[in-house]
Order: sequence, then structure tokens, then C-alpha cells
Amino acid sequence: MAIVRPIVGHPDDVRVEWNEEETETIYRLFVHPDDIGKVIGKKGRTAKAIRTVVYAAAGAHGHKKIHLEIAD
Repeated sequence: MAIVRPIVGHPDDVRVEWNEEETETIYRLFVHPDDIGKVIGKKGRTAKAIRTVVYAAAGAHGHKKIHLEIAD
């Protein structure tokens, strides 16, 4: 994910897996354990911003529900 790599300390460890179902797509974001706090941010603000961008981009491509999970 291009929007996550610049904010983490281990950009090579960033990866995304997804599972498409009939009505929704679930994305799972994996980062290095040391970077979880950076991705979540204070009071979850960074995670919320990442989700907002992902949902906005995905909304332009279809009508499925989109979920973004940050794996720990």
C-alpha cells in the first residue's frame, strides 16, 4: 500500500491480502510489529484516515462493501 509505506519504519514488511466475497471485499494490512502504533496513530486517527482513502478509492470501482483490517 503506497499510502502506508512512507509512515512506517519497515516499508518492505508492508503487505496486503484480500478476500473477495459476493457482497464485500476484506483487505488485511500487515506491517512489522514495531510499526503497528504508527499505522494506528493517536486515538486511531491514522488508521481512520487510511480507511477513508481506501474506502473512497474502492467506492469508485464498484458497489461491494469494503473492510480494511489492520492485522496485529
